[in-house]
Amino acid sequence: MKHILLFALLLSCGNLLAQPASWTADNGNGTYTNPLFYDEFSDPDIIRVGDDYYLAGTTMHSVPGLVILHSRDLVNWDNITYCFDRFDFTDDAFSLKNHKEVYGQGIWAPCIRYANGQFYVFSNVNGKGLQCYTSKDIHGPWEHHNLTGKIYDLSVLFDDDGKIYAIHGYGEVHCTELKPDMSGPIDSTDRVIIPNGTAVGEGHHMYKIDGMYYLISTDYKPNGRTLCSRSQSIWGPYETCVITADETFGYHAAPLTQVKGRIVPDGSDIKLGPLDKDATAASNAHQGGIVETQEGDWYALFMMDFHSIGRTVTLAPITWKDGWPMLGLEGNLGRAPRTWFKPNIPAAKDEQPHAPYERSETFDGKQLGRVWQWNHNPDDSRWKLKGGRLQLQSLPAEQLLWARNTLTQRAIGPKSVVTVELYTNSLKDGDVAGLGNINLPCSWLGIVCDEGKKTLRCFEQLTNDTIDTAIELPKDGRLWLRLTGDYDNDQAQYAYSLDGTSFQPVGPVMKLSYQLITFQGSRPSLFCFNHKGHEGGTAEFDNFTVEETEADRSGNIPYGKTFRILNLATGKPMIALPHGLMYDTAPSDHSQQTLFHLVDKGGGKVLLQCEDGRYVFVSGLGLPGDVRLTTDEGKAEEFLWQDYLGGEFMLFSLRTHTYVGKSPTTGSPYSMDFKGADPNRRNGAVFRWEEQ
Repeated sequence: MKHILLFALLLSCGNLLAQPASWTADNGNGTYTNPLFYDEFSDPDIIRVGDDYYLAGTTMHSVPGLVILHSRDLVNWDNITYCFDRFDFTDDAFSLKNHKEVYGQGIWAPCIRYANGQFYVFSNVNGKGLQCYTSKDIHGPWEHHNLTGKIYDLSVLFDDDGKIYAIHGYGEVHCTELKPDMSGPIDSTDRVIIPNGTAVGEGHHMYKIDGMYYLISTDYKPNGRTLCSRSQSIWGPYETCVITADETFGYHAAPLTQVKGRIVPDGSDIKLGPLDKDATAASNAHQGGIVETQEGDWYALFMMDFHSIGRTVTLAPITWKDGWPMLGLEGNLGRAPRTWFKPNIPAAKDEQPHAPYERSETFDGKQLGRVWQWNHNPDDSRWKLKGGRLQLQSLPAEQLLWARNTLTQRAIGPKSVVTVELYTNSLKDGDVAGLGNINLPCSWLGIVCDEGKKTLRCFEQLTNDTIDTAIELPKDGRLWLRLTGDYDNDQAQYAYSLDGTSFQPVGPVMKLSYQLITFQGSRPSLFCFNHKGHEGGTAEFDNFTVEETEADRSGNIPYGKTFRILNLATGKPMIALPHGLMYDTAPSDHSQQTLFHLVDKGGGKVLLQCEDGRYVFVSGLGLPGDVRLTTDEGKAEEFLWQDYLGGEFMLFSLRTHTYVGKSPTTGSPYSMDFKGADPNRRNGAVFRWEEQ
């Protein structure tokens, strides 16, 4: 019921024309909170060139392709370029022509490098082999080199002797030398450098650091872990160490879409797999690159499978331990705080918090904003920006996933409301136009024009359910369409309006999914196709807005409030015992010893004080019974508040780099030896504050 009420509230929001607040990891107080972007950015690879950081990511079948972001502080990023505007292969599949497609294929797992005075971006295209894009300017133009060959999911190392090595393969890791002119691999240079059976996976990132070769890889069997292999020679032998595992930041694996075949016209062959809230799977931080700052500090930018958002990027400090680049901090290696201090980069001290994309679009310009991507290559003769609107001319398709010229952008979480104006007077018989979600399963809400009659239709592919609503459009044929997404909970709902103010929900709250068919998360989409098999009329779109209802996190930490602390594992409030220990009590207990305040130490650092004046401190090693109370503020433990949104949080000790928690099963008092959250947030270290 609470989710239905939430959707009703969000659907009632007015139509915003100004660019609303957007998620940024930068908290504005010297700290940041993961994820870096609350939208999809898969297979991240990172480099630094001078004072500039560049991050390349997968774009699969969407164009423009191979996105590159720029940052000066590793926290705030800008979308500055793509390596190409469209696939330059002539195959029909890259353009959704003649019932052929490259969903879940396209171009993926890039490796970005800078050498010889130019930038290189290596990546694979299914069926086409290894590709490389080069440019002396990060903004382009980029030159395309097709190296062919079966080298994919690779890393590239430009070694000190001028040789160029590609490292690739799953389990059995290969190294192949590339020709300097990027014309292909050098014959007979492919060698196995790590044999099968060593638990090394894929998604390789090779570095040469202080004369030693380090290979960062990810293994997904039986679940995601990230490993480092090192050797004094590129050819091995290598020794291997796990550098992070089980860091999910309290997110469990999402149910995966299960489908027979690839894409299908209805829901008869689609279902969602089981939901296991205790499972990690690939929801933990894995696969990505590492980078050294100008000050000599190291950071990892790894991805996570993040429910129906898709794959997101996390930023974690690295601690070198016995020659290994371990994620996390001394005392808690292998795990990483969700909220941590921004990297100390003096050259970026004036950087202001901002999001990488402008998501809302008036269509008044001569070009689309950089956030937009087409679903496969578009037919450029069938769309235009004219008169402050986007015009899409319909092309034949039996359903949304086959509709050419569908314009998409990544869904933004944790919750967001997408609204667009649709003008329908130029639609013709058989045309279908509206707002959809490109995913598998897909869904949409739009106008269907059949035999001179226009009907509002909502379609959900998972259930193969169609809901028609009779409406009477105004003379200008305009209506507003809305998609409200609660992506952390994998659900969404459509709504429409005839005045732009009052919105009516259409259809049920729909289930969303992450899936390994298209390898993308949810993507709000503007479309126009003709379901009767011929070219039709034109749909016009205007004032596309994205409202992020939880982008403002300024009130998430209860400064100046009196609150109780409830343990998510037990539902019981925390209590400061007269005996001097921290324990739990009955949910009905609202005594003074269950009430707390924060003492703000600045920069997200806080002390926890009971209403009776005592402070929380930690004695000894942090074992059960070591979390105690004192009247001496000077002895109080200094915590870095970990914001888990929605009033949920963790308390991270800046002294031990571990978390306060209480076992839900043993009956022991509170301790500070917890390494982090489990996927279900029920291990006793995640809390919810409740204002009193």
